[in-house]
Amino acid sequence: MVIERIGFIGGGVMAEAIVRGLLDKQVVKPGQVMASDPLEGRRSWLASQYRIQTTADNWLTASGVSVVVLAVKPQQIAEVLAGLRGLLHADQLVLSIVAGVPIHIIAEGLAHDRIVRVMPNTPAQIGAGMSVWTATSAVCDVQRDHARTILRAIGREVCVHDEKYLDMATAINGSGPAYVFLFLEALVDAAVHIGLARPVAEDLVLQTALGSVLMARESGKHLAELKNMVTSPAGTTAEALLALEDGRLRGVIDRAVVAAYERSKALGK
Repeated sequence: MVIERIGFIGGGVMAEAIVRGLLDKQVVKPGQVMASDPLEGRRSWLASQYRIQTTADNWLTASGVSVVVLAVKPQQIAEVLAGLRGLLHADQLVLSIVAGVPIHIIAEGLAHDRIVRVMPNTPAQIGAGMSVWTATSAVCDVQRDHARTILRAIGREVCVHDEKYLDMATAINGSGPAYVFLFLEALVDAAVHIGLARPVAEDLVLQTALGSVLMARESGKHLAELKNMVTSPAGTTAEALLALEDGRLRGVIDRAVVAAYERSKALGK
């Protein structure tokens, strides 16, 4: 799906990940991309690294592009929206990755109704992201395809029909990498505790996690079935799983996800 020009309001880590993905997958060429950022050092980095156009002027970035990506911090969004209010063309698509800011705030702030809101995650930085998104009714089919193309450049994407699911997604794919990193860190520390050297422990843990995820995705089997395939009667895995269940791992995970979900809803207000 051809995207003529795309502009990024904000040139931070996630914006850079999208730029890199779009260029690597040849969705756009450098000359079709512009990014605005208040920091001169950041603008220089993006321009030198990706040969895209950069500026400190948000309006210059938004004018003449078919897709405007809002990629600023939540505390900056009010000022950014005020600066662009009433200036966008009716047929421009606005794609927001601003955490916690609901569509109605963006629509009212811009006086614009063609909006896609996205909850991406940090693995997008290596092209392995998971993005959940929704769109207003004013977004046409072609623009929905544009959104899919942009998000597939940084990983996988799922479209949901109601914005409420983005708060749920925030607690899973948004915050989820931190849960995984914490578990991996704990597993490495446990391996060191029983006598493995830390470099060896890290190698074992990371490759085991990677292989397990790939097996879960490619096998088509239920996760419980895969777990049972590893668990022999009265064996080491059964003993370890019993300890995890005694520690109420499932309940702890459930409480963590609910806490993140409730916090996401609160921030959206």
